[in-house]
Amino acid sequence: MKGTHKRGRKTIILLFWMGIWQVAAVLADNPILLTGPVRVLRAFVENLLRPDFFPVVFHSLAGIGLGFFLALFAGVLLGAVAFSMVWVEEILAPVMTVLKSVPVASFVVLLLIWFGAGRLSLMISFLIVFPNVYVNTIAGLKSADRKLLEMARVFGMSRGRKLFYLYRPALLPYLEGCLRVSLGMSWKSGVAAEIIGLAESSLGERLYMAKIYLDTAGLFAWTITTVLVSFLFEKAVLRIFRQFAQWRPYPGFGLYEGFPAGISPKRDREAGDKIRMCHIDKTYNGQSVLRDLNLTMEAGGRYLLTAPSGAGKTTLLKILTGLEQGDRGEIAGMPDRIGMVFQEDRLCEEYDAVCNILLGMKTGGGKGRKKQLADYVRAQASAILPADCLTKPVRQLSGGMRRRVALLRALLSGADVLILDEPFTGLDEENRMRSAQYLMENLQGRTLLMSTHREEDAQLLQATRVTL
Repeated sequence: MKGTHKRGRKTIILLFWMGIWQVAAVLADNPILLTGPVRVLRAFVENLLRPDFFPVVFHSLAGIGLGFFLALFAGVLLGAVAFSMVWVEEILAPVMTVLKSVPVASFVVLLLIWFGAGRLSLMISFLIVFPNVYVNTIAGLKSADRKLLEMARVFGMSRGRKLFYLYRPALLPYLEGCLRVSLGMSWKSGVAAEIIGLAESSLGERLYMAKIYLDTAGLFAWTITTVLVSFLFEKAVLRIFRQFAQWRPYPGFGLYEGFPAGISPKRDREAGDKIRMCHIDKTYNGQSVLRDLNLTMEAGGRYLLTAPSGAGKTTLLKILTGLEQGDRGEIAGMPDRIGMVFQEDRLCEEYDAVCNILLGMKTGGGKGRKKQLADYVRAQASAILPADCLTKPVRQLSGGMRRRVALLRALLSGADVLILDEPFTGLDEENRMRSAQYLMENLQGRTLLMSTHREEDAQLLQATRVTL
C-alpha cells in the first residue's frame, strides 16, 4: 500500500512538470525555441517506427557498453595487481592522474585524430570508467579486515578462498558506488564523443543532425532515447552486480585424508613429538610482557593457560601461531595445521555459520564433495547450536552463538593442534558446559592449549594448568 502511494505521488509530480512544460511551449509559440511534450512524443514514436532506429541504438550501446565492460575488467584486474605489488601502483600513478585530470574533449579530439570516429565512443567510455574502477578496486582491497586475514593465515586458507570470501566482501561496496557513478559518465561521454566525431549510425550522429536541421522535437526525442537506453543499461548492470554480490556459495573441496569427510587431523606426526617454547621474550613499548618463558607441551596433551589480564596470554598464543614474533627465543615442533579460536570471533559476517566453519577446513586434490561435507558440518554444529541459526548470516547471531561458531571452526578444521583464546567467553553456564563437553569429545588426541580466567576450567577439561 505504501509503495502504491509513493508511485502515485511520483506520477502526479511528473504530470505536473509535463503540464508546466506544455504551458511554457504554448506561451513561447516557437517550436524551434521550445517544443512541447506532445510534439516530442510524436517525434519519439516516429523515430521508433523508423527501420534504422534499433540499429542506431544498438550501435551506440555496443560501443559504449563494450568500452564500459573492458574498463571494468581492466580496472579490477590492474587494481588487484597494483594492490599486490606496490611498484605497479607507483608506476601507474601518473597515468591515473592524467586520465582523471585531462578534459574529455581533449581525449575526444586526440583519439579522433589518431583513430578516427569508428571506435571513438568505445575508447572514451573506457578512458572515463577505467581510472574510477582501478582506484576503487585498490581502496576496496585495502579495506579488507586485517583480523580476518590473520585468521586466514592461521588456518592456512588458500589464495582463492581469501580472494572470494575475505577480499570480495570488502571490495563490493566500493565497486557498487563506482558503478553508479561510472555508468552515467560512460554514456554522457560516449554520446558526446559520437556527436563530436559524427560516428555513423549512432545516437550522437542523430542528435547532431537534429541540431543542424533545427529539429528541436527530434533533438528532445533522441535525447529521451539516449536517457532511456542509459537507464536500462544501468539497471541491467546493477542487477547483475547485485546478484553476484548476493552469491554466497560454500567453498569447494577436494578429497579428504580422514573420515568422516576428512575431519580427522593428520596422523603423520610421531607420537613423541613435542611443542617446545624456549626462552621466549616479548616487550611492548619498553614493558616486558613475556620474560624467559620455557614450556614443553606433550603431543596430545591438554594445557590451560591462566594469568591475570595483561599478563601475556594472548601474546604468547599469537607468537605460537606466527602472528607475532618474539624478541628472543625459539619454538620447535609446532605443526603446520593449527585450529584457533581468537580473542575476537573473527567470522565472515555476511556468510552463514556452516560456510564460516567450512572456510577453516583443509582441502586436498580430487573430486569435490561440497554437499557431503556441508551436511556433516550441520550435523556436528547442531550439537551445540540451534539448527535454525546455521543458515543465517553470522552478523544476525548473538554473541554466544558466534563464539560457538568460532569454536566449531577450530575443532572441525582438521588441525593437529588447537589454540583457544578464552573460547567460552559470553556463554551462559549451560552452553559453557555443553561446549566444553563437545570439545572434549572431539579433541581426537590433538594437543590443546587454552587460555582462560576461570580456574575450574582445568578440572572441567582435565587439563594441565600453566601459569604465566
